[in-house]
Amino acid sequence: MNNKRKVCIATGTRADWGLLSGIARELASRPDVTLQIVATNMHLDPRYGMTVNEIEADGFKVDERVPLSQRGDSEADRARAMAQCGLGMADALERLQPDILVVLGDRYEMLAVASTATVMRIPIIHIAGGEITHGAIDDAIRHAITKMASLHLTATEEYRRRVISMGETPSRVITTGAIGVYNAMNEPLMTLGELEESLGFEIGDKTLLVTMHPATMDPTDTAVHVEQLLAALDTFKENRLLFTYPNNDARGCIIIDMINRFAADRPGRVNVVPSLGKRRYLSALQFVKAVVGNSSSGIVEVPSMKIPTVDIGTRQSGRLAADSVIHCGTTKAEITRAVSLALSERWQEKSKATVNPYYRRDTLRLIVDAIATTPLEPLRNKQFYDQP
Repeated sequence: MNNKRKVCIATGTRADWGLLSGIARELASRPDVTLQIVATNMHLDPRYGMTVNEIEADGFKVDERVPLSQRGDSEADRARAMAQCGLGMADALERLQPDILVVLGDRYEMLAVASTATVMRIPIIHIAGGEITHGAIDDAIRHAITKMASLHLTATEEYRRRVISMGETPSRVITTGAIGVYNAMNEPLMTLGELEESLGFEIGDKTLLVTMHPATMDPTDTAVHVEQLLAALDTFKENRLLFTYPNNDARGCIIIDMINRFAADRPGRVNVVPSLGKRRYLSALQFVKAVVGNSSSGIVEVPSMKIPTVDIGTRQSGRLAADSVIHCGTTKAEITRAVSLALSERWQEKSKATVNPYYRRDTLRLIVDAIATTPLEPLRNKQFYDQP
């Protein structure tokens, strides 16, 4: 009789796989776990690097592929893609019959994944709940997944308290620290030469790493935000720029087109990479002067690499942030001032001394033990917890 726990990890983007891959490796090494992986969304899209290949290159078997065909770049196109994801996940989960499903974060495809698992009575473990991002629709999605999940692995005590306030049983809400920070502190990194050869781009000592996603709750035209960002960055003529693609939220294609045109007009100084992957991304953080944009990584992981973050606009508004993070508005003047501050000797030194509130030494152990050993039966009988 096989008593192994069948643990299914659902992943939809390069970003969440970068966080989940270490967890997957540890689970796969356990004699009491059978690991299953379902890849969906951006992993299966050639425009974003077909990153399902990176999962397999890491030595994992992808048990199921759930494609999302998106005909356009609107919110309605994303909603239709969610419906397709739900249909594909129903087939995948029916075949795999997992004991438990692991999801991370707040992406729209993960809402479809979690909804499907809920209807199919598969207990859900949610990583990174309780966080706040006022400027993105992800905020509502994250909290919705919290209400469908039965076990919660939060990055900080503040986020744990917030999950409990939503009616989740305290004993099933565990503060683990952020897995991205653990990865940043423990991943074997590339040398500067290896990184530059891999990118075909000279990093030097004055490069800015830039990732800008659509602020999905901001009514301002995405193109206006990106125009202001690019105009601001163009004033820093001595700084090289390494862009990564945004995710495939609505209007993400606008950003891709604009940064590609910007780079084409500035050969040698500006490089655009659809996906750095976990190792190249963390390796780049060793050598760049600052991270600029509105990615959650700038808030969560980057402070542990002892460099500044310029966080633009409202997308990450509400997240707990280290004192190395500079928040700014979306105009050229505001971004220029923030980048200038980040590049200043004072802020560079301040960032080297920052304490990251998302760091815990034992994050990976806490997450893996919770996934592998938490009794399943109580998770199948979820009830609302009324606080005393």
